[in-house]
Amino acid sequence: MNLEKVVFGFFVVLAATLNFGFFIGDISDPDLHNPYELFAAVVVNLIATVLKFGDRTQIGAVHLATSLVAVLQLVAATLLYGYATHVSSAGMNESWTASVVSLSGGALLANIVSVVLLVVETVSFHRD
Repeated sequence: MNLEKVVFGFFVVLAATLNFGFFIGDISDPDLHNPYELFAAVVVNLIATVLKFGDRTQIGAVHLATSLVAVLQLVAATLLYGYATHVSSAGMNESWTASVVSLSGGALLANIVSVVLLVVETVSFHRD
C-alpha cells in the first residue's frame, strides 16, 4: 500500500465531504451553513492542492486544475461571508447566504470531478 496515495485520497475525499457539508441545506438560510465548516473546507482544499503539485502526469494536471478551481471559489465564498458579516449593514441575510452557498456549490462540483478522477485513476491502475 502506498502511503502517499492514501494521504492524497484522504484529503481529496475530505475536501469534497466538508464542502458538501457546508453546501447542503436551504440555499438562503444562514443558520444551515456553518462558517467553521466553510473555513475547514478552505483549509483542507488548500492542503489537497499542495499535495497535487508533485504529480507530473496529465491526470495530475487535471487534478491540480480542479483543486485550484475549488480553492478559488471557496476563498471567494469566504471573502463574501466575511464581507457580509463584518462590513455589510445587512448582515448575513438570504441574498448573501445564497451567493456564498452558490460559490461553494461550484467548488463542490470541482471536488466531485476530482473524486471521480481519483476513482478512475485507481481503477485503471495496473500493477507491474
